[in-house]
Amino acid sequence: MSSQLIEKALSTATETRAIEFERGAVSKTGQIFKDCFPGKKVLVVADGNTFAACGDEVVRSLAEAGVPAVGEPYVFPGTPTLYAGYENVEILRDFIEPLGDDVVVCSIASGTLNDIAKLASGELGREYMNVCTAASVDGYASFGASIARDGFKITRSCPAPAALVADLDVMAAAPQRLTATGYGDLIEKIPAGADWILADELGIEPIDDYVWGLVQGPLRDTLADPAAIAAGDVDAIAKLGEGNIMSGLAMQAAQSSRPASGAGHQFSHTWEMEGHGLDWEPPLSHGFKVGVGTVASCALWEEALKLDLENIDIEDVVANTPTRQEVEARVRSMQTDRIVEDAVKHTLAKHLEGDELRERLEKIKAAWPAIKERCEEQLISANEVWDMLKAAGAPYHPAMIKIDWDRFRETHIKAQQIRPRYTVLDLLTDVNMLDEVVERLFSDDGFWGSHKNPQE
Repeated sequence: MSSQLIEKALSTATETRAIEFERGAVSKTGQIFKDCFPGKKVLVVADGNTFAACGDEVVRSLAEAGVPAVGEPYVFPGTPTLYAGYENVEILRDFIEPLGDDVVVCSIASGTLNDIAKLASGELGREYMNVCTAASVDGYASFGASIARDGFKITRSCPAPAALVADLDVMAAAPQRLTATGYGDLIEKIPAGADWILADELGIEPIDDYVWGLVQGPLRDTLADPAAIAAGDVDAIAKLGEGNIMSGLAMQAAQSSRPASGAGHQFSHTWEMEGHGLDWEPPLSHGFKVGVGTVASCALWEEALKLDLENIDIEDVVANTPTRQEVEARVRSMQTDRIVEDAVKHTLAKHLEGDELRERLEKIKAAWPAIKERCEEQLISANEVWDMLKAAGAPYHPAMIKIDWDRFRETHIKAQQIRPRYTVLDLLTDVNMLDEVVERLFSDDGFWGSHKNPQE
């Protein structure tokens, strides 16, 4: 059975029809497949590592349910670690396409292979299901797949799985680094919530209370015991897995990643779009980058909430705001060739001058007391995030993911340029104080100035 929270969220999911979430759930794979895809055949897809986790049990369950299989399971090599590259999507898509529309992929996967199977099936207009092997991502139940092409990793559009099986015993037995990356992905929902509150108060992107509750409702309890999660405690892993699945279902309900992704994710996206860590073995995980971005996001929020924006001098800000030409020149001087045109497009679309900027600043000025009150209640400190990630065994400092100091500092500016989503980065840009706040964070007595060493 699924948790009550997951059952409720399934009622508004646009693509996922069934989720089995419990100890021993893998034994029910066959029945779920049969219920969701009556009359269809199955192709089991895994890699060497995920098949070792529960492949025999999945194959047995499908056979016992009378689901006809198309040959032997298709198993990618387990070493080197499977890479979320479009070439692997093409390999799988080209293999399954001639099998026909009556064949459904049942992937046995954590984040990477799930995304590969999701996009390969989506490009063929076919449904698929996944058996989760780790509590490593919030993307299991979400639409879209994070896939790199020519070294450039972005989220590509495709439907969510029709069904998920999440066996808590299997997930608890996963390598600790996979569990830690799931924790890093999930903790960013805290400042992402503050970013959504900000957009809500300014009338840019209203909060959907139902969707908000899917993510934020269980979030604090999910994150509460990082040491138990690091130790592989089944109950703690259950909470982490539930939180990540709920996040994916919330994205389905919203048809947007807004409920699950804020400025902290934009740090990760910047590094991913630059190709950082994609050639590592294993590749640097999304959640590890997001965790470091979460510390940065919370530090930015701490500085932002100290500002007296209720008394901001609107005419002074309007007079000193850079022109479109100056903004574009700065973006072009900072971003790499593969990112720059999209970055220019997104940055200029958000850039305000003159009366448009005055109107935005009036809204900020009027809403600032409410923004402060709501966001202070929502947020935790950068130090708390640091400590929680450390206890979970996840990176919490840029040096731990081999981002050098100058590059990390510059990412605070570049992250604002790569997405249209309104976050704390855009608030600080609108009031023309982003550079000043970053300077303060990296000063000797600022958060990062006093945390240059991961052990500090």
